Amino acid sequence: MKTIAKLAAAAAMILPGAAAAEDLDMILNWVPTADHSPYFYAKEAGWYEDAGLNVSIDAGQGSSASAQRVGAGRSEVGVADMATALVAKSKGADIVAVMTVYANTPQGFYWLKSSGIEGPEDFPGHKIGNPPADASRVMWPLFAETVNIDPDSVDFVNVSPQAKLTSLKSGAIDITSDFYNEHDLKLREFGDDLGFVAWSDIGINPYGNSVLFHRDYLEENPEVVEKFTEITQRAFKACVDDFEPCLDALVENVSGLDRDNQRDQWGRIQELMRDPTTTSVALGAFNPERMQDDYEMVEEYFDIDEPFDVTTVYTNEYLDESITMTEE
Repeated sequence: MKTIAKLAAAAAMILPGAAAAEDLDMILNWVPTADHSPYFYAKEAGWYEDAGLNVSIDAGQGSSASAQRVGAGRSEVGVADMATALVAKSKGADIVAVMTVYANTPQGFYWLKSSGIEGPEDFPGHKIGNPPADASRVMWPLFAETVNIDPDSVDFVNVSPQAKLTSLKSGAIDITSDFYNEHDLKLREFGDDLGFVAWSDIGINPYGNSVLFHRDYLEENPEVVEKFTEITQRAFKACVDDFEPCLDALVENVSGLDRDNQRDQWGRIQELMRDPTTTSVALGAFNPERMQDDYEMVEEYFDIDEPFDVTTVYTNEYLDESITMTEE
C-alpha cells in the first residue's frame, strides 16, 4: 500500500493538470441573458478548466441576494449591481469588486409620446410603474432634483418587472423604469411612440453590474482570483470581437432565450461597457473618482448601516491592462 501511495504521489507531481481543480461557485445577479454570455463562453471553451478552475454558474435572484451570498461566503464569486453591493458592504457583506461590466448605469425611464410626455420635465402629474424596491424608485429624489422637478409630483404604482410593458401599453401607468439592455425590444413594440431618457444622459451614472469576490477568499487565493478575472476579462473582449460563439454558448446552457433579442441586447450592453476608463486603462476597470461619487450617492439615498472607506470594496489589481474595451 505504501508503494502504491508513493507512485500516486509521484504521478501527481509529474503529470500536467493532475492537481485538483479549484472549485468556484458563481452566483449571477439574475437569470442568464446576453450580459452573462462571456462566462458561459469561457466555460464552454475550456478557458476556466485549462487554468485549473472548476466554475459553476448559478442563476440569481437579484443583486442584493447575490451580494449577500458572496459576502456571507456561500459563493466565492458573484455578479451584482455596484450600488447594491455598496449597501450590502455597509450591512456586513465582506466583498471586493474586481471588475465592472456596466461602466455606465443601465437605468432609464420609458414612456409613450402619445401620452403627452416629451421629457422628464413633463413627468409631474403622471404615474410611474415599477417594483417597490426598484433602484430607480429609491433614487427618485436624486433624479427629480437633477431634472429640476418636485419629487412628490408623481405617483408610484407597484408593477412587477414582467408587467412593466403591458402596464405601459394599457395605460395603467404612464412611465416605467427599465434597463437599457432591452431597448430594442421596446422599440419593436412601440416604434416612434417610444420616449426614453437614460440616467447617464442627465449626469447620474453609477457603476452597474460588477464581479465580486469574498474578501477572505481573495486574500487567501490571489492567484485563483487573478486567473478567473483575466479569463473573464478576455472572454468579454472575445464576445465584443465576435458575439456569435458567445451567443451559442449562452443558448446551449440557458433555455427559452430568443437569439435575436439576445443579440440586440449585446449591442446595447457594449455601450454600457464603454467609458474613458475601460477604453484606456483596462476593460472592466474602475475609476476612483467615480467610485467615491457612487459611495456618496449611496450614502445619501440608500440605507447605509455602517460607513466605510470605498477604496476597500473595489480593485483593478487583477485586470490585464493589455485588454481594453473598443472605442466603438
